Amino acid sequence: QLQAYGGGLVQAGGSLRLSCAASGFTLDYYAIGWFRQAPGKEREFVATIAWSGVHTYYADSVKGRFTISRDNAKNTVYLEMNNLKPEDTAVYYCAASPAVLSTTYYYHRNEYDSWGQGTQVTVSS
Repeated sequence: QLQAYGGGLVQAGGSLRLSCAASGFTLDYYAIGWFRQAPGKEREFVATIAWSGVHTYYADSVKGRFTISRDNAKNTVYLEMNNLKPEDTAVYYCAASPAVLSTTYYYHRNEYDSWGQGTQVTVSS
């Protein structure tokens, strides 16, 4: 089971760090992705990290502002969000998918089979 937390209300330009914790299984050999869904919009990809912890990929809209990282010892993946904008407002979800290679990551939501409940991020202007 995955649980995302750390959301909240922040002013534009501010920062938040989201966490995605796993229980019942270890994330060691899983690629992890963060997605978000704004009201009335489809769920969209934000960032992903391979289980190596080195290979990452970001949506253009967040590149340079968001950083995904993982701490396998804590069984947790993080999404550091800086310089937040009102258009970042959404419910953020983390997802996991087993990966054979340490370099593999996924950015299509249908490639993930385990999802956590979301955490709300609201950015005020």
